[in-house]
Amino acid sequence: MADVKLKILVVEDDLDVAEMLNAYFRVQGYEVFTVNWGEDGVRACQTVNPDLVVLDIRLPDIDGYEVARRLRTDRRTQDVPIIFLTEKRDRDDRLHGLELGADDYITKPFDIQELRLRVRNTLQRATQGSLNNPVSELPDGALVDEKLHDLLRAGKWSLILVSIINLDVFRDAYGFVASDDVLRAISLMIKNAMREGGDPDEFVGHLTSTDFILVVSPENLSALQQLISKRLEQSLDYFYPIKDRERAAESSNRLVIKVIEVPSGRGRFNDVDTLKKELLRLIH
Repeated sequence: MADVKLKILVVEDDLDVAEMLNAYFRVQGYEVFTVNWGEDGVRACQTVNPDLVVLDIRLPDIDGYEVARRLRTDRRTQDVPIIFLTEKRDRDDRLHGLELGADDYITKPFDIQELRLRVRNTLQRATQGSLNNPVSELPDGALVDEKLHDLLRAGKWSLILVSIINLDVFRDAYGFVASDDVLRAISLMIKNAMREGGDPDEFVGHLTSTDFILVVSPENLSALQQLISKRLEQSLDYFYPIKDRERAAESSNRLVIKVIEVPSGRGRFNDVDTLKKELLRLIH
């Protein structure tokens, strides 16, 4: 089993980028397959059975969103991790990709070392059953879905949603190591706040890599929301180098924390996917 290579399918119409990714990931020890058209990507995913798809959004026939939609609606490919690779930076584009079930999102021009780590982390989550986020170590994927399923069965629930806005802009400016430090620090502050202001059986996990979901008791909802908002907002300036803080404070693309309450019993949802989509719309 030690000789079995994990398989990566690259769907990218830029031949230079596709060739570079093919060569780079082969050197990293992966088996790599490349196609240049969306329809070919769908067919290749069904025949190659890759462990991960690196998927460009702008393709010459169908776009990457349509490729992802088809992969997610086919039982043979519905669980294959997808990393979107694109020039688009708009938040709506990222949200659309996440709604379609993408596992991560990286914009061009990209840092090849960052992409390597994102590929590694995504594959680790997939092979470990998507139990925990590799940076924050908070529950992710299947564990969060299980918790949401329990909430739907219970019928009543109270949630706090926390989103890190513009972390991708911060990453572009300061690198993936610095952005991971931000994610790790914010995760720790959320956990500490819950220990102080919550109950032992309350839950915190990831909806996406930058969106958190907290399941809390109704009596703790407002106080805990205020505590988390205050602590996180006070910390944001310190993530920037001293020389950049004044400029960052005036920028429309600075790091922002959004924290909202979802009171008990909001909405009626038939399944976990519908609930997750609604929660993502609320926080974004």
